[in-house]
Amino acid sequence: MAGTCMMRWMAVFGLLLAAANAGAQSMEPRFYSNAPVGMNFLLGGYAYSEGSFAADPSVRLENAELDLHLLFAGYAHSFGLWGKSGKFDVVVPYGFLSGTATVNGAPVKREVDGFTDPSFRVSMNFVGAPALALPEFKEYRQDFVAGVSLQVLAPLGQYDSSRVVNLGSNRWVIKPEVGMSKPFGPVSLEVAGAVAFFTDNTDFYGGQNKRQDPLYSAQGHLVYTFKNGIWAAVDGTYYAGGGTTINGLDKHDRQDNTRAGATLAFPVNKANSIKLFASTGVSTRVGSDFDTYGMAWQYRWGGGL
Repeated sequence: MAGTCMMRWMAVFGLLLAAANAGAQSMEPRFYSNAPVGMNFLLGGYAYSEGSFAADPSVRLENAELDLHLLFAGYAHSFGLWGKSGKFDVVVPYGFLSGTATVNGAPVKREVDGFTDPSFRVSMNFVGAPALALPEFKEYRQDFVAGVSLQVLAPLGQYDSSRVVNLGSNRWVIKPEVGMSKPFGPVSLEVAGAVAFFTDNTDFYGGQNKRQDPLYSAQGHLVYTFKNGIWAAVDGTYYAGGGTTINGLDKHDRQDNTRAGATLAFPVNKANSIKLFASTGVSTRVGSDFDTYGMAWQYRWGGGL
C-alpha cells in the first residue's frame, strides 16, 4: 500500500513545473491526474536554455547564441468542487539572460536579469477524478480521466521597449486547455490540446503596436510508472499559428514547430520528490530552436498527510 500511495503522490508532481514553462511550448506529463483534496504543494527549481529563443517570437533573431538561467518558485492547492477534483497553481520565475544575435542585419548583445511573466492557473477534472479526502484516496484507482484548465500569464515581467530581447512580453496571455489520461497497466497515454490568446503589446520596440493571432498547440506523453514510485515520460508537443502584425504590417512569422522531451521523477520520502527534465526543438519555423534542461523539487503537506 505504501508504494501504491507513493505512486499516486508522484502522479501530481507535474502540476507546478508545467506552469514554470507556461505557454504553448510547455510539455506537462501527469497534469491531468487526481490528488486528495486539501493538499498543498510547494515547488522550487532551476532550468537552463540555450539557442535561439525570445519571449516574443515575432522578433526575428539570426545567429542567436543565447543562454537563459531560470529560477522558479510556485505553490498549488487541490480542492473539490461539485464532487470533482480541481487544482489551483501560481508560479513566479526569475531569469538571467545573456548572449548575442543579429537583428535586421545588425549585431546585438544583451545581458539582463529580472522576473519573467508569472503564471496563474485553475484546472478541473470532470471525468474519472472524484474529489476524495485522503482516507478515501488511498483506495482510489485511477482509470480514464478528462479535464480542463485555464491559465493566465500576467505582464509583470522585466520589459524594456527599447530592446528586442526581454524576459517579459508586456501583454496578457490567456490559455484554455482540455486534456485526458488513460492507463494501460504501468503505461499511461496522455494527450492535451490548447489555444493561447494574446492581448496587444502597445509598446513594442519603440512604441509600436504588436498584435498576435491565437497559437494552437497539442501535446502527448507516454508515461511508465515503476513499482517503487519512480515514473518516466517521453514527451512531445506541436504548435502552430501565432502570426503577428506590427502597426498593421504582416510579419509572416506564423509558427509551425515541434518539440520533444523526456521527464524522470522520483520520490525522496513521503513529503518530498525530485524531477529531472529536458527538451529540444525537432522542427522549427519560428522561435523554437533551443534546448532546455532542468530539475525541480516539490514538497507537499496538508490534506491529512
